Amino acid sequence: MSSVILKNLVKSYDGKKNVIDNINLEIKNKEFVVLVGSSGCGKSTILRLIAGLEDITSGEILIDDKVVNNVHPKDRDIAFVFQSYALYPHMSVFDNIAFGLKMRKFDKKVIKEKVLEVAKALNLEDLLERKPKQLSGGQRQRVALGRAIVRNPKVFLMDEPLSNLDANLRVHMRSEIKRLHNRLKTTFIYVTHDQTEALTMGDRIVILDKGKIQQADTPEVIYNKPCNKFVAGFIGQMNFISVDVENQCFKINEHILKTDKAISGPVCVGIRAEKMISGDVSISVTPEIVEMTGGERIIYFSLNNCRCSARVPLDYPIGEKVELRISVKDMYFFDNESGDVI
Repeated sequence: MSSVILKNLVKSYDGKKNVIDNINLEIKNKEFVVLVGSSGCGKSTILRLIAGLEDITSGEILIDDKVVNNVHPKDRDIAFVFQSYALYPHMSVFDNIAFGLKMRKFDKKVIKEKVLEVAKALNLEDLLERKPKQLSGGQRQRVALGRAIVRNPKVFLMDEPLSNLDANLRVHMRSEIKRLHNRLKTTFIYVTHDQTEALTMGDRIVILDKGKIQQADTPEVIYNKPCNKFVAGFIGQMNFISVDVENQCFKINEHILKTDKAISGPVCVGIRAEKMISGDVSISVTPEIVEMTGGERIIYFSLNNCRCSARVPLDYPIGEKVELRISVKDMYFFDNESGDVI
């Protein structure tokens, strides 16, 4: 097994505010878990604590059901791919990838076979004799990936490994990493701020904010059943509209809608941008900005003095006014104070 368990994990610096605030998380053997959140939420710190690169303040980290709080990083059998490349500048690509195997005294023939296999998977076959300074940023990151993959560790830790790649290569590498995960059948813990990476790669997504887990679940549940306003706004394109509910009725642009929820007073309504043309209530809006994103357009406008957006097909009629269609069944209701879904 290669499970990773975090129990009441706390990390603070100089006794000040907790950067990691009582995190409890179980990552199962062979699972691909993505930690996602805005900058400073603690996701990279969690990786460094698991790897042993930083000391925890309190709590426990278990790998294979063994507490590793005091185990040296090199003895945890973990491979870490950093956002920075962390390559040896004086070594060739081949030697960078092979370094971990050489340190473990693998046979030269085995090392060559493993390095060539990884190089082929990462499209590095023609670069094996080059030094890091002769590579692009994307190529260096692929070498860093190869150095981790070739070791076949118990757990892979990846800290935004695709952030330096161009858009097309990033899409390709997402599928390559998932393919490698399926082939290696090893536990992956992957950090990103990119919601597309999180949704497309993770078996489970862990949403973090200010050192706390907001929600941990499958991509489908995270997207369709966010537990609070933060999660709803972080994953996907969600509109937030201020309304005042009275007798279960509320107004959006003078249209009266009714909910079956026992709600009263001011609340926040959420509705995803792609759901703005699929409902049973027609509303007319004035487009402020229209963006073309390839296969669709995004229209920006105001509802109840709140800025909103709608994702529409390229052939959707857009003029001085745009007719949208919304439905209460597609709406989420959030408490204004706690942000929790109602």
